[in-house]
Amino acid sequence: MGRKWNNIKEKKGAQDKQRGLIYTKLLREITKAVKNGGEAVESNFLLKIALEKCRKYNVPKDNIDRAIKKGLGGDDEGYEDITYEGYGPNGVAIFVEASTNNVTRTASNVRSYFNKCQGSLGTSGCLQFVFEHKAVFEIEASKLNEDDFTLLMIDAGADDVVLEDGFFTVTAPMENFGPIQKTLEANKIAAEEAGLERLPTNFKEVDVDTFKTCMKLVDMLENDDDVTKVYHNIQYDDKFADL
Repeated sequence: MGRKWNNIKEKKGAQDKQRGLIYTKLLREITKAVKNGGEAVESNFLLKIALEKCRKYNVPKDNIDRAIKKGLGGDDEGYEDITYEGYGPNGVAIFVEASTNNVTRTASNVRSYFNKCQGSLGTSGCLQFVFEHKAVFEIEASKLNEDDFTLLMIDAGADDVVLEDGFFTVTAPMENFGPIQKTLEANKIAAEEAGLERLPTNFKEVDVDTFKTCMKLVDMLENDDDVTKVYHNIQYDDKFADL
């Protein structure tokens, strides 16, 4: 989607969300990372990224320690990962990732958000050709040579490297997450963000009114405790920057 687009959403999110909600979602990232990869930061790349995010948002150390212990003990309080697919106004595709211990509650909430914003929840798989599940890395570019870094990432399995607003965005097939991670670490290159993301294969041009309604829907979803990530396929336009 481009870093400019992501930055605008991040700034808005930082202004709108309560600190407790940010903490909750970051701590779940830590628990999930530890559950899947252990507590050793040296070998658990996703845990390292999650801990860096926690430092950025000043998450208390006691909370982090409890999240790590929860991951080690395998006690996730019955949480399971689930996805929802649907459409906002004028056919904008919306993909929702959630982690919930009450699927009925979460499904009801998500459906209500779509209904309130002129959208509709679709069937599982209805957006399978609209989004691709990719490995994505965000890397600060100031100390890197663009040509050398691009070649390094392509050799490691990336299929795209884009430089925008001082950051490289590296995308790759999901199965190449590990090789790229190891290449970055071997070359002592730190990633600001890393994970599996759902990237649009096509974009939807919308007017200002549609954009505002879709952003209202995205905000509702992101402010739900159970929702972890929301993706859409709106084509970025400079006219949205000051809204």
